[in-house]
Amino acid sequence: MKYDVCGIGNALVDMEFSVSDEFITSHGIEKAGMTLVDEARQTELMTALGGNMPERQCGGSAANTIIAVSQFGGNSFYQFKVANDEGGKFYLADMKENGVGTSNEESNLAAGVTGKCMVMVTPDAERTMNTYLGITETLSDAQVSEAAIKDSKWLYMEGYLVTSPTGHAAALKAKAIAEANGVKTALTFSDPAMVQFFADQMKALVESGLDLVFCNEVEAMQFTGAADIPAAKEALKAVAKGFVITLGDKGAVAWDGEKFYDIVANTVEAKDTNGAGDMFAGAFLYGITNGMDYAQAGALASKAASQVVSKFGPRLTRDQAQSLL
Repeated sequence: MKYDVCGIGNALVDMEFSVSDEFITSHGIEKAGMTLVDEARQTELMTALGGNMPERQCGGSAANTIIAVSQFGGNSFYQFKVANDEGGKFYLADMKENGVGTSNEESNLAAGVTGKCMVMVTPDAERTMNTYLGITETLSDAQVSEAAIKDSKWLYMEGYLVTSPTGHAAALKAKAIAEANGVKTALTFSDPAMVQFFADQMKALVESGLDLVFCNEVEAMQFTGAADIPAAKEALKAVAKGFVITLGDKGAVAWDGEKFYDIVANTVEAKDTNGAGDMFAGAFLYGITNGMDYAQAGALASKAASQVVSKFGPRLTRDQAQSLL
């Protein structure tokens, strides 16, 4: 196999800002989650932030995870859609610089506007995202690389794709290719709003079974209808052969199809929770595709996620990632 993990998901240029709680409240922003906005609303918020220049890098939930796999030393590939604009060219260059395979080239990018995600971090380290999807909203089965999926150990799908009919169809097509070729399938629920407001689309991604699900405790209970985590753990056994439920500062719990593993949290002073779940998934997938069991992969993922929240930005450097191995 050429790739450890082949991902499919949104492509967004992440712009990270440090903001006050008062800014969030006064601009009517819903704190702590992800809200889809139009280009005008995003421009309005950026204007309100004035000269507060953001940190910028290629992002999107699955993109962060796929980059993490590469940074730990794995081989990864990402299926995405960006436009033939400055943001799209920046995204493509950043992805290649991080060692991620792609079938996109500057010469084959479509006209349009590359999606952007405003990540606003408050003093309590919570991240609030306002996302303008731009051209990534039209991600479709044209971006699905059958060759890359067939040449991968795992396919990793981003739950945020359920918001777009064509993106959802692309994820379903990618999953069907994986299943037909013995490639294992993993899905992240991405955000409680995806499970709550796009329940039918999420269930369609789960329907034929999965090898691994990543979710947090809220998503686990919402998807299964369970009243607590013990009940959600039992219900998720019917959804996937394996799963990981992240529990914030309480660590995580993983099920490998035979037994549960309690994954201890690494206590750090949190500065920015943006990217913690993405990094956890990336480190975990690197681990299980490179000889680790769920306990070992979980320990690596917990360490990596704690390193991400102790700094600003959703990623580590390659050297920082390698130092955790």
